[in-house]
Amino acid sequence: MAQVRNPVREKLLRGEAAHGVMAFEFFTPGLAPVLAAAGAEFVLLDMEHSGLGIEGVKAQCAFARAAGIVPMVRIPAPLAALIPPILDAGALGIMMPLVECADQARALVAACRYRPEGHRGLAFSLAHDHYAGGDPAAKMAAANAAVLTIALVESAAGVAAAAEIAAVPGLDMLWLGHFDLSDSLGIPGRFADPRYLAAAAALRQAALAAGKPLGWVAGDGAEAAAALRAGFRCLCIGHEVVVLRQALACAFATARAATPGQDSPGLAGLP
Repeated sequence: MAQVRNPVREKLLRGEAAHGVMAFEFFTPGLAPVLAAAGAEFVLLDMEHSGLGIEGVKAQCAFARAAGIVPMVRIPAPLAALIPPILDAGALGIMMPLVECADQARALVAACRYRPEGHRGLAFSLAHDHYAGGDPAAKMAAANAAVLTIALVESAAGVAAAAEIAAVPGLDMLWLGHFDLSDSLGIPGRFADPRYLAAAAALRQAALAAGKPLGWVAGDGAEAAAALRAGFRCLCIGHEVVVLRQALACAFATARAATPGQDSPGLAGLP
């Protein structure tokens, strides 16, 4: 049987970009297939703010892998002990929130890698290896090459330590947590404030200097395109609640702008 792969990690390590969606609410069997049909390469499942539990993670990872997109998970706290069951459930990327020092990044990497690169515990014929048999050493090597490790930097302290965090061997990517970063600076949601802009620029520079990709949740496609031009390489197009709300708001506004009963060309077939 073919070993597990992560095409998103492969793309990022080659210097390319990847796009996906963060999910907070609509954890149905159809979520991953819908995202895949729209062109997403990954889904980032949130456990920090959503209430999503391990059984939900396991189901969503199975749906995502079946749909051909990469399942990644933001754990609920910066605790490496939370990581093992999520990996065994089939996640191919782990985002640790509120990373503020290199030691936390090292703990993240160690929990995500089998020896000698880390100390991930061994358990096979589970979701993470497709319930299959095979050589354990080969499975371990494949998993070490597949799991994406992401440090979410979302505080002034994290930005101050960004160079040290980015330099941790085995850490694949930094991620800008813009709302919490602005809050830690005392300017929640004020993304045009020079203090926020300086902090975000410092994080981008740290990632660039270390040769590590940088991720972000953009509000829409235009913001994602601008972020790509600014040096970000892993981008979520909003999260699924915002995407649905914005699409419906636009559609409702268009529909309500019409005058009831007014004839319009091109409507053949309507009642």
